[in-house]
Amino acid sequence: MTMRSHIACLGAGRMGRGIAVAFAYAGHPVTMIDVKDRSAEDFAKLEADALGEVRTTLATLARLGMLSADNADTVLARVSVVPAAAHDAALSGAGLVFEGVPEIVDLKREVLGAASRKVSRDMIIASTTSTILVDDLSSAIEHRERFLNVHWLNPAYLIPLVEVSPGAATDPAVVEKVKGLLESIGKVPVVCAATPGFIVPRIQALAMNEAARMVEEGVASAEDIDKAIRYGFGFRYAVLGLLEFIDWGGGDTLYYASRYLEGALGSDRYRSPDVIARNMHEGRIGLRTGAGFLDYSGLDVQAYREQRLKAMVDMLRHFGLARPPVL
Repeated sequence: MTMRSHIACLGAGRMGRGIAVAFAYAGHPVTMIDVKDRSAEDFAKLEADALGEVRTTLATLARLGMLSADNADTVLARVSVVPAAAHDAALSGAGLVFEGVPEIVDLKREVLGAASRKVSRDMIIASTTSTILVDDLSSAIEHRERFLNVHWLNPAYLIPLVEVSPGAATDPAVVEKVKGLLESIGKVPVVCAATPGFIVPRIQALAMNEAARMVEEGVASAEDIDKAIRYGFGFRYAVLGLLEFIDWGGGDTLYYASRYLEGALGSDRYRSPDVIARNMHEGRIGLRTGAGFLDYSGLDVQAYREQRLKAMVDMLRHFGLARPPVL
């Protein structure tokens, strides 16, 4: 049996519990470390709550066919919670440390800094912050080259994507090690610059605010807007990425559509960025010209289109909407 590294989570809250399930499911022992000094009675309550949530999550996964009830017990046995007094001992046996305390800069800096002083200089330390830039935290870390942000999307044990955001001092080898570890447990890591909102939160904030604005303006009901997202927007982008979709339809289409929407709705929030016009003027329109945001040179375009359309047919079957022709 392959030995899997021990994972330590600083904090036993929602994020720590989700990460614990993800790693324990993949065979790793995981220790959630309480970062707050509390009485034995209060710690026992926290421990019971954390392990209870992990147990409930595994039971749900068992009902969904992801594992058997017996296997759920095996996975649960890999997860432990220890009090703050056991902080140093728990860290000493870890292969990688994730911080998952509330989104308070000073608290994160305190917890991360203390951990960095208790582990070897080559142990990787990762924050899971969803809002704070990695370099707003890194100065608290001893040996900043081993520190980065690893942003999970909830529920962490199900969503494949994990955004990896290195800081200015992060060693590229550390990024590669973290990507490899995430891939080994079935995740799909992407690397992004340390910028507010990372990738997914930045895009989804725009989409969610626009959906809410359309309800406010009476464009459609909340139910119909969500139906449009589920069966149109989400349907296509489960198969084609956003930039791939621009290339699929043509960057010129987006350019002119954006100009119309900006004028018709009287808002520069629909204005296309300069890169859209630049690509268009350089002939990088997308599939039609062999290049856009992505490079299609040497690609069998017909085979590529058919592969993507097949994925959409699979989506139709998933939604129960695939029907035979009327003959």
